[in-house]
Amino acid sequence: MANSTQRKRIRVLFIFGTRPEAIKLAPVIKEFQKQLDYFEIKICVTAQHREMLDQVLEVFKITPDYDLNIMEENQTLFATSIRVLQKLQLLLKKIKPDLIFVQGDTTTAFISALSGFYLKIPIAHVEAGLRTYDKYAPFPEEINRRLITQLADYHFAPTKIAYKALVKEGIAPSRILITGNTVIDALLLALKLNPHYNHPILKKTLKTSKIILVTAHRRESFGKPFENICQALKTIAENHKNVEIIYPVHPNPNIRKPAYKFLNGIDRIHLIPPQDYLSFATLMKASYIILTDSGGIQEEAPALKKPVLILREKTERPEAIAAGTAKLVGTIPEEIVKATNLLLHSQRAYQKMAKARNPFGDGKASKRIVNYFVKLIDKRTF
Repeated sequence: MANSTQRKRIRVLFIFGTRPEAIKLAPVIKEFQKQLDYFEIKICVTAQHREMLDQVLEVFKITPDYDLNIMEENQTLFATSIRVLQKLQLLLKKIKPDLIFVQGDTTTAFISALSGFYLKIPIAHVEAGLRTYDKYAPFPEEINRRLITQLADYHFAPTKIAYKALVKEGIAPSRILITGNTVIDALLLALKLNPHYNHPILKKTLKTSKIILVTAHRRESFGKPFENICQALKTIAENHKNVEIIYPVHPNPNIRKPAYKFLNGIDRIHLIPPQDYLSFATLMKASYIILTDSGGIQEEAPALKKPVLILREKTERPEAIAAGTAKLVGTIPEEIVKATNLLLHSQRAYQKMAKARNPFGDGKASKRIVNYFVKLIDKRTF
């Protein structure tokens, strides 16, 4: 290890605001905290999501140094962007980080990268290079991620496909490292805690039924697409007496109101509050099939050998489709029902997806990221 008395420690600022960002950055933060001879670690949360973010922080025992607390009820992209930009301007000028870490494709990640750029602070982007090449799908995440690429100095691509996308867009290969996805690191850390899920629904259904776990929350699904998803879930529940659908409902009123309007009170459909990360990891492990529009779950579920049906028209994770761990089914009710029926009735189809190789990594992505910067420091190139 280099002699810390011979050089200044690098001040690294992690900025995140949502539950997925917190999950995927938690193992990276933990690895950086093992190298305090090299780094001074600072953590800032915007609280773009408040309650769900706090649950993850508690699980991984992460205490923010700064909390911008920008969340407002039914907040718009305009309001979120303005509040984060204004508050980060003051914070960054105050603490003067040497390096800013952002993750993924949220509004917090984009505005944080933009803020760092304005002050000429180097930006490291975790989970770089994912693309659908449709600016409105997912919205606004696709454009957020593309813009972060143009602002970032260090790009940590989870897969070869993501790496190739970055190179195609003109990013120097020397600035890219293929790491695997840190969400696998986080999932393995969580499962090491040996979580036990005590919700009465799971106790009641696990031994006698096949559990279908559902998550749906994306902006592009608001309105008719989400109503279609609800119609499909209702049909699945009515047609399969040995199935229980468990749906932790996102608090956004554009999701919560129609979910309870169309699904509340239907036999074998259980609408429950959002779950903390450990509980949700246990739910994934207990499930038979997962229906989701989430990006992270497309990566996590294959590590648990769970087939994923993606409730979207496009995905920025084509690796999952190519590997056979996930299938795009969109939001047309008949297509969702058809794909679900196949997995429920065909063991061959089910095992083909369940046993497919997980393309998203081996749980060592965070170590690769930290080692990358340690080597730069040792070579005096940072």
